[in-house]
Amino acid sequence: MSSESSTVTDEHPPGPDGLPLVGNQLAFLRHPYEFMTETAREYGDIAYWEDPTGPVYQLNHPDYIEQVLVQNNQHYVKGDRFQNVLGPATGNGILNSEGAVWRRNRHLIQPAFRPDRIEEYASMMTEFTEEKLETWNEGETRPFHEDMMEVTLKIVARALFGVDIDDDVETVGSALDEFMLATESLSHMMLPSQVPTPSRRRIQRARESLDAVVYRMIEERRANPTDRDVISKLLEVTDEDGTKLSDEQIRDEVVTLLLAGHETTALSLTFTAYLLATNPAAEERLVDELDDVLGGDTPTMADLDDLTYTEQVVEESMRLYPPVPGIVREPAKPDIIGGYEIEPGATVRMHQWVVHRDPRWYDDPLAFRPARWTDDLKQSLPKLAYFPFAAGPRRCIGDRFAMLEARLLLATIYQNYHLELVPGTELDLMATITARPKDEIPMTVRER
Repeated sequence: MSSESSTVTDEHPPGPDGLPLVGNQLAFLRHPYEFMTETAREYGDIAYWEDPTGPVYQLNHPDYIEQVLVQNNQHYVKGDRFQNVLGPATGNGILNSEGAVWRRNRHLIQPAFRPDRIEEYASMMTEFTEEKLETWNEGETRPFHEDMMEVTLKIVARALFGVDIDDDVETVGSALDEFMLATESLSHMMLPSQVPTPSRRRIQRARESLDAVVYRMIEERRANPTDRDVISKLLEVTDEDGTKLSDEQIRDEVVTLLLAGHETTALSLTFTAYLLATNPAAEERLVDELDDVLGGDTPTMADLDDLTYTEQVVEESMRLYPPVPGIVREPAKPDIIGGYEIEPGATVRMHQWVVHRDPRWYDDPLAFRPARWTDDLKQSLPKLAYFPFAAGPRRCIGDRFAMLEARLLLATIYQNYHLELVPGTELDLMATITARPKDEIPMTVRER
C-alpha cells in the first residue's frame, strides 16, 4: 500500500460526527480505547474527527504511520497538545523537547543506553527483583503493579543516576503517580493555563515534592561526579557560548528518565502477569523454559538468547497491551497522507492499541499467543504493524534497556513464584499518557 496518493482531494477523510463545540473530545475521553478502535474499524486507514483544538487525523495503517514517524518525520513535532499534558511534569526533557535542544540532550544521554552499558545493568535488575521477592510470603496477596513500580524505580535510579533512592521511593513514586493520574482528567487542557483546576493543583503539589528529591540528587552529583552517570554528564556540558545547563534543564531530563524509565516496564510486567494468570498453558510453557535454561539460578545476560519463549511472552504482552497506547504528532509543514492534505494546526494520532489488534496483521488478534512471534511473522509484518517503542528518530531511547529489564524480571519472578489473579479482578484501563490500570491488580503468590 502506498503511503501517498497522486490524487489529492480537498475533502477530509470520513469519520465520526461530533457534538457542537466539543466535537468528539468527550466521546474519546469517556471511552478512549473503544473510540479509537471503533473509529478505525468503521472509517478505515485514515479517519477524521474534531475536538476543541481543531481537526484530528487518526492513522490506522502501518504505512501511513511510517510516513509520519520515519519518512517525513522532519515535518512533524510533538506540539502543544503533548506539551500541555506532559510538560508540567517533565518540563523540556527529551520526551517533549524539539530541535537543537532535543538533539544535544539525547546525544548526552545516549551513552547510558549503549549495549555495553546496558549489559552492566543486568545484575542490578535481578538484584532489586530478588530483594523485593524476599518480602513476599506464601499465600499472601500482593499489589503487583505497585511492587513492579517500586522495583523498576529503584533500578532506573541506580542504573542511570548512580543513586539509591530507598528512602525516597515513596515520595518519588507517589509524585510520579500523581503526574500520570492527573493526565486522566484532560479537561484542564481546554481551559486557559491560569485556571487552577484540581488536576493542575495536583500536578503542582507533585512537582514540589519530586523536585526536592531531584535537586538534592543533582547537588550530590555536583559534589561527587562520576564518569558514568547521566547527571554528571549533564553537569559537564556547555553550550557553544560556554554556558552550562541550568539545574532546571538537568532536572527536566532526570524527571523524564525517572518517569519513562520505570513506568512503561512496570506496566508491561503487570499486563504480562495478568495475561499469564488468565492463560495457564502459556505460564506452564514459560516455567518449563525457565527450569530448562536456568535450573534455579538467577538469570543473566548470557541466558537471554536461550530464553526464546520468555521474549515471545513479553512481545505478545506489549502487542495486546502496549504500555504507551498511542502517539500524537502535529504537522509543522503540510503533508499528504492517503490522498489527503494534512495542514499545520491539525493533530495526527497513531494508536499502537489499534494497529497491534488489527486482524489484517495478526490472526485471532485478541488472543494471547506468544508463540506467534516467529521469525516468519516478523518478516511478514509491515514495518510499523508493531511499534511499542515508537519509531524513527524519536524512537524510545531506552528500548533495549526496557526489553532487558522486562525479560530478566519476568524470569526472576516466575522461576520462584506462581501468581494467581484474585477472582473478580478486571483489567480496566485509564486514559493517561500510558495505559494504566484503573485499579490495582492483586496477585496471590505461591512458591514454586
